[in-house]
Amino acid sequence: MKQHLFIIAALCSLLSSCGIYSSYQAKTDSDVHPDLYGSVELGDSASYLGNVQWRDLFTDPQLQTLIDTCLAHNVDMRTAHLHIDEANAGLTAAKLSYLPSLAFTPNGVLTKYGLDGATTGKVYTLPLTAQWQVDIFGQLRNQHMEQKATRDMLINVEQAVKTGLIGGVANVYYTLAMLDEQIRIAQETEQTWQQSVKTMKALMNAGMANQAAVSQMEAAWYGVQSQVLSLQQSRNEVCNALSLLLNEPAGSRTSLHPALDSFHAPAVLNVGIPCQLLHNRPDVRAAENQLRAACYADKAATSAFFPQLNLTGTFGWTNTTGSAIINPAFTIAQLVGSLVQPIFAKGGLRAQKIAAKDELEIASMNFEHKLLEVGTEVNNQLDACQKARQNIDLYQQQVDALQKAYRATQLTMQHGNTTYLEVLTAQQSLLGAQLGLVANRFAEIQSVIDLYTALGGGRE
Repeated sequence: MKQHLFIIAALCSLLSSCGIYSSYQAKTDSDVHPDLYGSVELGDSASYLGNVQWRDLFTDPQLQTLIDTCLAHNVDMRTAHLHIDEANAGLTAAKLSYLPSLAFTPNGVLTKYGLDGATTGKVYTLPLTAQWQVDIFGQLRNQHMEQKATRDMLINVEQAVKTGLIGGVANVYYTLAMLDEQIRIAQETEQTWQQSVKTMKALMNAGMANQAAVSQMEAAWYGVQSQVLSLQQSRNEVCNALSLLLNEPAGSRTSLHPALDSFHAPAVLNVGIPCQLLHNRPDVRAAENQLRAACYADKAATSAFFPQLNLTGTFGWTNTTGSAIINPAFTIAQLVGSLVQPIFAKGGLRAQKIAAKDELEIASMNFEHKLLEVGTEVNNQLDACQKARQNIDLYQQQVDALQKAYRATQLTMQHGNTTYLEVLTAQQSLLGAQLGLVANRFAEIQSVIDLYTALGGGRE
């Protein structure tokens, strides 16, 4: 008896030391570097941008409708949901592995006996067989926990797809708004330059300009017309990109005409503290769940080295025992236990263990790198938004100054006190500054959207 107790104690100690029953230790706030965002000002959790619901950030009703349509019909979103269904099926199978498996295999044969062979009898067997693997060494448990971690990872992946789609639709929507505004400015400039060409021809007829000046002005006018066509082409491509996101045919959204002013960015962009990424950013949670799955896969590979205890039972009816015919039917019952210890498996178990350990190390490195990656992303988008906001006043002042310069050169040219080159330069500079101002306004909107995505926004 003492010897048996010693063996049991030694076995328990061995199982504890190899850790096949230990649970995965989730990452905590202390695992995230406090300077993950770099040298940026952190804020409190109350106004954390990543906690804002997407409907509260994107208040344009037309944009909200587009986002709802995308989440309902986008192929990536639907595919991610189907992957979760597959994982749930695998998780159910892993749970059922704790239960015994049943098999019903009836059989019957015709037998001949007697000297003349004329008499025929029927022999039947109706067995119900059950087989149960007793999970003493945690192999089934670890496989179950691995499958659960995989399912959780896919749920996080689905949320990451959702977050990306919300930000993607919003970016495309305001790209259309930027292009619409740039097309409007370019078309107005085209009309202005057309008038400048007429003015230059009138000056040439009055002997105050030459053909070279008229030709240069006409060439610049044609260039603006070409620029309008390029902007319109870009707009069409962006509309088609939006249609693709919505899983719709090309050209189905060309009638959209959003406005840049429909987006109202928060005055203060609070990025919170880095450890909030563990809870809010879905791809970070997915990376940790992948690490958790790899951890249990490693434990399952360790469990494979230990023996398996299988219980097999049979219960049924037959009308024969040996060669004798018995009526009524005879009941059969059997219970067999077997303990299988793997000894030589051609190195397969060891190879599986090495592979599982390597996968665990890869998942750990990927998780650590993912944190660095998202920290860099937050830093980049926050800096981009700050610079765009600082540039708005500079661009506006530049446009105001160039408008004054253009009007002054136009007046002086009409009185013959300046050359057409100064007018041409002023016009071109003004158009570039106006388009740049619109692009900078869009850059601010885009950086806020990307920062919102980087902080794990997009949750309901």
